[in-house]
Amino acid sequence: MKNITIWVLGLSLCSFNAAYAMRCGNHLVKPGDYKDDVLTRCGEPDFVETHTKIVGRTLHFSGRTIDLQQYEEIQVDEWVYNLGRLRLRQYLRFENGRLKEVKSLGRGY
Repeated sequence: MKNITIWVLGLSLCSFNAAYAMRCGNHLVKPGDYKDDVLTRCGEPDFVETHTKIVGRTLHFSGRTIDLQQYEEIQVDEWVYNLGRLRLRQYLRFENGRLKEVKSLGRGY
Protein backbone atom coordinates (compact mmCIF):
# COMPACT_ATOMS: atom_id res chain seq x y z
CA MET A 1 0.00 0.00 0.00
CA LYS A 2 2.82 2.38 0.86
CA ASN A 3 4.48 1.79 -2.54
CA ILE A 4 1.23 2.59 -4.36
CA THR A 5 0.85 5.85 -2.45
CA ILE A 6 4.39 6.92 -3.34
CA TRP A 7 3.85 5.93 -6.98
CA VAL A 8 0.59 7.93 -7.23
CA LEU A 9 2.23 10.94 -5.56
CA GLY A 10 5.13 10.79 -8.03
CA LEU A 11 2.77 10.66 -11.02
CA SER A 12 0.72 13.58 -9.72
CA LEU A 13 3.86 15.71 -9.33
CA CYS A 14 4.88 14.91 -12.92
CA SER A 15 1.48 15.93 -14.24
CA PHE A 16 1.52 19.06 -12.05
CA ASN A 17 4.64 20.33 -13.82
CA ALA A 18 3.23 19.53 -17.26
CA ALA A 19 0.18 21.71 -16.57
CA TYR A 20 2.43 24.76 -16.65
CA ALA A 21 4.18 23.89 -19.89
CA MET A 22 3.30 23.75 -23.58
CA ARG A 23 4.21 21.04 -26.05
CA CYS A 24 5.40 22.11 -29.50
CA GLY A 25 5.96 18.98 -31.57
CA ASN A 26 8.65 17.03 -29.72
CA HIS A 27 9.69 20.01 -27.60
CA LEU A 28 8.41 21.19 -24.24
CA VAL A 29 8.26 24.93 -23.51
CA LYS A 30 8.23 25.85 -19.82
CA PRO A 31 8.72 28.89 -17.58
CA GLY A 32 12.31 30.05 -17.57
CA ASP A 33 12.81 29.48 -21.31
CA TYR A 34 13.96 32.38 -23.46
CA LYS A 35 11.67 34.02 -26.01
CA ASP A 36 13.99 33.12 -28.91
CA ASP A 37 13.97 29.45 -27.87
CA VAL A 38 10.16 29.42 -27.81
CA LEU A 39 10.05 30.99 -31.28
CA THR A 40 12.46 28.36 -32.60
CA ARG A 41 10.48 25.47 -31.07
CA CYS A 42 6.92 26.66 -31.68
CA GLY A 43 7.06 29.17 -34.54
CA GLU A 44 5.27 32.50 -34.72
CA PRO A 45 2.34 33.00 -32.33
CA ASP A 46 -1.13 33.86 -33.62
CA PHE A 47 -1.46 36.92 -31.36
CA VAL A 48 1.22 39.18 -29.84
CA GLU A 49 0.85 42.10 -27.46
CA THR A 50 3.80 44.01 -26.03
CA HIS A 51 3.80 46.58 -23.24
CA THR A 52 5.93 47.71 -20.34
CA LYS A 53 5.13 47.77 -16.67
CA ILE A 54 6.88 49.59 -13.88
CA VAL A 55 7.56 47.68 -10.71
CA GLY A 56 8.87 49.51 -7.70
CA ARG A 57 8.89 50.13 -4.02
CA THR A 58 9.76 52.84 -1.57
CA LEU A 59 12.14 52.06 1.26
CA HIS A 60 11.33 54.17 4.30
CA PHE A 61 13.87 54.43 7.10
CA SER A 62 12.28 55.45 10.38
CA GLY A 63 14.03 58.32 12.09
CA ARG A 64 15.65 59.40 8.84
CA THR A 65 14.72 62.16 6.45
CA ILE A 66 15.38 60.14 3.33
CA ASP A 67 13.25 57.61 1.51
CA LEU A 68 14.68 55.52 -1.31
CA GLN A 69 12.54 54.76 -4.31
CA GLN A 70 13.51 51.85 -6.51
CA TYR A 71 11.74 51.34 -9.83
CA GLU A 72 12.32 48.92 -12.66
CA GLU A 73 10.77 48.94 -16.11
CA ILE A 74 9.85 45.45 -17.32
CA GLN A 75 9.15 44.51 -20.94
CA VAL A 76 6.07 42.24 -21.06
CA ASP A 77 5.19 40.17 -24.12
CA GLU A 78 1.92 38.22 -24.23
CA TRP A 79 1.54 35.55 -26.89
CA VAL A 80 -1.36 33.29 -27.83
CA TYR A 81 -0.98 30.13 -29.88
CA ASN A 82 -4.07 28.72 -31.57
CA LEU A 83 -3.26 25.03 -31.98
CA GLY A 84 -6.44 24.07 -33.84
CA ARG A 85 -9.96 22.84 -33.10
CA LEU A 86 -8.84 19.72 -31.26
CA ARG A 87 -6.48 21.47 -28.82
CA LEU A 88 -6.68 24.33 -26.34
CA ARG A 89 -5.26 27.75 -27.15
CA GLN A 90 -2.16 28.56 -25.11
CA TYR A 91 -1.31 31.91 -23.47
CA LEU A 92 2.37 32.66 -22.80
CA ARG A 93 3.62 35.68 -20.83
CA PHE A 94 7.25 36.78 -21.04
CA GLU A 95 8.99 39.31 -18.80
CA ASN A 96 12.28 40.73 -20.09
CA GLY A 97 12.57 37.91 -22.60
CA ARG A 98 12.00 35.01 -20.16
CA LEU A 99 8.84 32.90 -20.08
CA LYS A 100 7.02 33.49 -16.79
CA GLU A 101 3.57 31.95 -17.31
CA VAL A 102 1.90 29.34 -19.49
CA LYS A 103 -1.88 29.10 -19.30
CA SER A 104 -4.48 27.13 -21.27
CA LEU A 105 -7.35 29.09 -22.75
CA GLY A 106 -10.54 27.82 -24.40
CA ARG A 107 -10.75 25.55 -27.43
CA GLY A 108 -8.94 26.62 -30.56
CA TYR A 109 -10.63 27.30 -33.88
